Amino acid sequence: MRNRHVYHCPLRWGDMDALGHVNNGRYVDYLQDARVDFLFRTAKELGADTLETGLLVARHEVQYRAPLHFRAEPVRIELWISEIRAASFTVDYEILDAEPERRTYVEARTRLVPFDFTANRLRRITPEERTALEKLVGA
Repeated sequence: MRNRHVYHCPLRWGDMDALGHVNNGRYVDYLQDARVDFLFRTAKELGADTLETGLLVARHEVQYRAPLHFRAEPVRIELWISEIRAASFTVDYEILDAEPERRTYVEARTRLVPFDFTANRLRRITPEERTALEKLVGA
C-alpha cells in the first residue's frame, strides 16, 4: 500500500470492556497514537515539523467493522492523507491485522486544522506543509 504510514499499536488489558473486547472509546486513543507517531516521525522527516505542535482535531468519524479481542501481538494501524484544503487536512485510517489475513476492525477519519497557539487562531497550511502532506496522499 503506497503512501501509507504504518504504526503497530500494542493492546492493553485495561482497554477491554466487560464484554471482553476493546472498548469503543479506546479506538480513538489508538488513532491518536498512530497520528502522533506519523506527525512526529514521518511528517517531520518530510519537512513539515511545524505540524507536530500546531494542530487541532476538528472532527472524528469511526466505523466499527469487527470486535477486537485482547491479544499479545499489536494491531496494525495504517494511515494516510485523503484530502488537503487551504486550512485543514484529513487523515484516514484502518485498524487491522497484519498480512496475510488483513481483517479490518475499524475504518476512521480525522479532520485536522493548523492552529497558531501564539495568536490563538486557526491558520492556513504553509507551502512546505502542503508539499510534505502531498507525499502522503494515499488510497
